[in-house]
Amino acid sequence: MQQSAFYENDTTLAQYLEFHFGERWHGEANFPKALADAAMDAMGGRPLQRALDIGCACGRTSFELARYFQHVDGIDFSNAFVDKCKEVAREKRVRYARPEEGELVTYQEQTLAFLGLEEAASRVAFHQGDACDLKPEFTGYDLVLAGNLIDRLYQPSLFLTTIHERINELGLLVIASPYTWLEEYTPKEHWVGGFKKNGEDFSTFDGLTEMLAPHFRLLFEPWSLPFVIRETRNKFQHSFSELSVWEKVSQ
Repeated sequence: MQQSAFYENDTTLAQYLEFHFGERWHGEANFPKALADAAMDAMGGRPLQRALDIGCACGRTSFELARYFQHVDGIDFSNAFVDKCKEVAREKRVRYARPEEGELVTYQEQTLAFLGLEEAASRVAFHQGDACDLKPEFTGYDLVLAGNLIDRLYQPSLFLTTIHERINELGLLVIASPYTWLEEYTPKEHWVGGFKKNGEDFSTFDGLTEMLAPHFRLLFEPWSLPFVIRETRNKFQHSFSELSVWEKVSQ
């Protein structure tokens, strides 16, 4: 099973709420919003009926996509994240205790209205689910966005080799990941890349290309989006997520 305990505790939830709805840190843009913006730029003139934000965490990207799409499904493996997403959508605000130092916290509050997302929230539905084993009803999407997801799946090939079944013809799959493979989440035999294959370096992008090639074509050269996760007042994770955009090809 997916190692989800880390994503069910209150401290992690608070860190991710800050990541989604809090301040900008170290000059970097809000990553969940930047991810949605990048996906929308890639959509061009494609239909904007239905989108899936898989691995939605605390929901900011789902809300941002709902500015444009008629319906957005946000799915996450973590019950704590999904419960919070539903609460934010219902109450139109987010409240959390932000870790500062040791047991010290500061209480934060943000409204969807301030972010320009209050009206969009009515077009989002949040669900607990497994990206490697999605329920049949999650299909017919013009966009599937997987943000910082694939390197936290227990068997990412199950997602990557079947997701085409849920995307409309010429729809897009947008994948963003820092490719931080860890055996506590993904057994090494299921890593998409980051190892030697036939004596040569085999990157995650190589693996993505191999798995997606039967049903997708790469639209743009991949590029990196920076992100900062604030753990405490004095500790931050500053990372880069490689973003690639894939168009479902006609069969």
